[in-house]
Amino acid sequence: ISHSLSPLIHNGWLRDLGIDATYEAFHVPDEAFAGALQTLQERGAIGLNITLPHKAAALAAARGAGMAAARIGAANTLTHLGDGAWRADNTDAPGFMRALGPVDPNKDRALILGAGGSARAIVFALTNAKIPVIILNRTEARAAELGDALGDTQTVYGSIDQYNEYIDQATIVINTTSMGYSGETLDLPAGDGRTFYDISYGKICDAQLAHARKQGWQTKDGLSMLVAQAALSFEIWFQVLPDLDSGLHRCRFALQAAS
Repeated sequence: ISHSLSPLIHNGWLRDLGIDATYEAFHVPDEAFAGALQTLQERGAIGLNITLPHKAAALAAARGAGMAAARIGAANTLTHLGDGAWRADNTDAPGFMRALGPVDPNKDRALILGAGGSARAIVFALTNAKIPVIILNRTEARAAELGDALGDTQTVYGSIDQYNEYIDQATIVINTTSMGYSGETLDLPAGDGRTFYDISYGKICDAQLAHARKQGWQTKDGLSMLVAQAALSFEIWFQVLPDLDSGLHRCRFALQAAS
């Protein structure tokens, strides 16, 4: 939370649009979520973004939920409905698709590395868009569980050690693993203009994306998804879609200044 770019993104949009509100970050221990929700309601919160480890608890605390949140089993957005009631939504899934750009169910196939919370939203989003997916994870059983829960009859899963067996079948490769945090880099074959998307951003994924570009991949990092999901949450709360480019520019500038 202390490193979150979300306050920068949302407060910038609030200023741009002249909305009398503020977006603040709160660190909430795992066992304190229910009490924090009550406190924020009393402080006049109209909406919240939720990060790990509270996304499942946020869904459980809501009176109603959007289809994406219900299917994924996690909410990253809560909206106060009044009388202590909240609605849960998941903007990670549509935010990812907006950041990814146009896809073609007749041509595209996605290889997803990892099977954690972010991968759940991405598998849901791609399957909903009729894009076949391959899920590879260090623990194959988790990949199978994710495929069974949110994939379809075309979904394939396996061990991440098998990625060289599947990568040539994919037009889009999405890295949701934490390997960048430990300095690991996935060795990629020639990309030939295909898309490599790392949902991390900043120094964590710099080496991986540099390698991907050298191999001829079109690269994207997680900032575009972060800003897109934020914009969709903002639209839920204020009924206006803010300018994504301004949010992305502020994030890039902040990261460059901190480097």
